[in-house]
Amino acid sequence: MGLSRGIALWAALCSCCAVSAEPLRLVADTWPPFTDASLPSNGLASDLVSAVLQRAGYSSEYIEVPWARALRGLQAGDYDVALGAWYDAQRAQYGLFSEAYLVNRIRFLQRKGADIQFDQLEDLRPYRIATVRGYAYQAQFDQDARLHKVPVMGFAMGARMLAAGRVQLTLEDELVARYYLKGELHALQGQLEFLPKPLSENGLHILVRRSHPQHRQIVAAFNRALQEMRADGSYAQIFQRHGF
Repeated sequence: MGLSRGIALWAALCSCCAVSAEPLRLVADTWPPFTDASLPSNGLASDLVSAVLQRAGYSSEYIEVPWARALRGLQAGDYDVALGAWYDAQRAQYGLFSEAYLVNRIRFLQRKGADIQFDQLEDLRPYRIATVRGYAYQAQFDQDARLHKVPVMGFAMGARMLAAGRVQLTLEDELVARYYLKGELHALQGQLEFLPKPLSENGLHILVRRSHPQHRQIVAAFNRALQEMRADGSYAQIFQRHGF
């Protein structure tokens, strides 16, 4: 090997090491119990992702901004990894998705004993449904103008309206709803119950910006480490640590 070629190889290796030595900037919005700077380890999703990345050989730091700003920042290179992304073809143009590291199950809640039957959207037309302004739940549900949706500011408001009988249904990600019912809405815990069938199930992924020089390596290493943690029980231990 010639001297110049050896120097070039050494420089390339150093450059690669310098990139991997930089902490990955993880970005998310406030979405308890998944991502929230006020929660232990910044929330369940942040804890999972940080642990998987650490096992894969990457250090990381957590940044919390509104979701629209997070995605703009990812495209601009201000952040490296969006923590909690549902698959979307447009996002796939500027970011590489990992395998799903957990599943968001969107479920309806009713007053206990109300016996509302849900198999298809048509079944919901007789009922008033509290929905959070600006939320995307599921495309067909969101676009169905025949459903009687009552806009509210947040899940907590919708749950209180449900308990008071002002609406007959509300809906939320199951873990989010359970988090609120164990905390802020503890008084309503015995008054509300989930319908058996979820409206939708969506995989939650990390989204690594394609402009990062190691985006493919990061995703591949993340996927391998995730499988290992599921197999050895350390994945389940993180859920237990957060009360799930």
